[in-house]
Order: sequence, then C-alpha cells, then structure tokens
Amino acid sequence: MQVPAPFEYERATTVDQAIGLLERLGSSARLVAGGHSLLPMMKLRLANFEYLIDINPLHGELGYIRLGPDEVRIGALTRHRELLESDELAAAFPIFRDAERVIADPVVRNRGTLGGSLCQADPSEDLSAVFAAVRATAVIRGQDGDREVPVREFHLGPYETVIGPGELLAEIRVPVHPNAGSAYEKVARRVGDWPIAAAGAVLQLKKRTIQRAGIGLTAVAAEHFVAAEAEDFLRGKPATEENFSKAAKIAAEHCRPIPDQRGPEDYKRHLVAELTARALRRAAARASKPK
Repeated sequence: MQVPAPFEYERATTVDQAIGLLERLGSSARLVAGGHSLLPMMKLRLANFEYLIDINPLHGELGYIRLGPDEVRIGALTRHRELLESDELAAAFPIFRDAERVIADPVVRNRGTLGGSLCQADPSEDLSAVFAAVRATAVIRGQDGDREVPVREFHLGPYETVIGPGELLAEIRVPVHPNAGSAYEKVARRVGDWPIAAAGAVLQLKKRTIQRAGIGLTAVAAEHFVAAEAEDFLRGKPATEENFSKAAKIAAEHCRPIPDQRGPEDYKRHLVAELTARALRRAAARASKPK
C-alpha cells in the first residue's frame, strides 16, 4: 500500500494558530513541514492521522540562525540547506556542516527541517547525535509559554519525544564555549543513506587538556544518542591519540547496536570505535586552531 489513509488538511499561519489547532485536534493531528519522514510512513500505513497541520508559513517566525557570544539559537523550521550553507554557524560549530553534507540529498535538504528531524525521533537520525554532542537545549512552546528541555532528555525512545499535547518544538539553543572544536563522522551504505553508524564529537581544550567533552552516537542504540561513559573518561585528560582511542573503545562497549540489513553487531561496534576516534581527533585539531 503506497497511499495514505484519508486525512484533513489545515494550514497554520502563526505559531499561536498552530498551537491552537494542536490543542483542539489533539492526538489525531500531526504537524508537517518538509514531510520527508512523515509522509512515507503514512503512505506505508505505518502512521495514520486524521489531520495534518501545515506549518510551512511559520518559516518567517521559526526559521533562523542567530549567533550570540554565549549561545547559538536556531529556529525549528530552519531547513537543512540553511544549516549547511551558514558560514557563521560552520565557523562556530563545524560539526553542523560535517553532518549536513552527508544527510540525504539536495531535494531533502531543501525542504527538510531541523525540527522535523528531531521530532521524528528516528533512532538513526544524524542531527539527534549532533545536538546531543553539543549539549543543546530544546525550547518547547505551548499555550502556557515556553519550557526548556536538554536535548539529551528530549527523546524518550524510538519515534517518541517529550513534546506533549498542544506543544511544538520552537527553537534549539547551543551553548558556545571558547577554545572548542567539533566534528562529525559517518559511514553509510551509499551516499545520503541512513548511517550504519555515526559519531559526533565536541571538545573544549585548555593547554591541550580536555575541559569539556561531548560525544553523540546514532544508529547504534546509544542511550539518548550519547556516549556518556566515554565523555566522563576524557574529562580532565590530555587530548592525546591514546586517550581518544581509549574513549572510542569505551563508546563502542556501552552502545547496543542491533544487527540488521546494514550489518552485524560486531561490525557496528567496530565502526563506533573508529568513527568516535576520528571525530575526537578532528575536533581536537579544530579546537587548537587560532580563531
């Protein structure tokens, strides 16, 4: 079956209107922007909703990248292409351009949104690992105002988030730290495919000593997309190849890759170790470059 079940279409022109529609229609409604994840699932009848609320007109309100001295604010309707093409964002966080270069294809990147990627909560989503690595905060908006949730607590499980009835993801906030570098590494079966495994890393250095470490993993069933044990190991240690290798092995040991058509468990663990080490190495090199 390649045709979705019947549904009604609503078009929101303001954030308040979108929230009002969500409040009125309840769990029978779903927001749609790019639609590249939701619509295929509806065509396969894996997801069925009575209403789709088109929020593309909200790009003026929720589509932006704002860089400040202490944090970067990114609207939930920011397109993948906009993340890829922002030179200011790439200068502050190269991990975004690294990841966006290997996400899907130009057709998807032109329409797909940051918010759609996170809210779909696919276990193999690239940006979920990126935002986990940078320790971002999600701003969720509802009738009662905004509430903030760390991205590391945003996903409750596959295709499930903390967003409640009558709420939508409005913004992502990323803290900015001096002397930091970041990188993303991915292996897929073909260009633009979901990853077999991928790793993102963020390091803040002080005289070659690691002050902060963030490691995000995707497609390998890492809890909340994070390699927390590897982060704890690195904190306070010198940024050396030996420590990167040890942290990468720890990351591989603590994830839970599921064997499937993309590869067996031991292969995925090998990829986690290799990709984590590569991402840490590149993040450290970028952190050491004069800004």
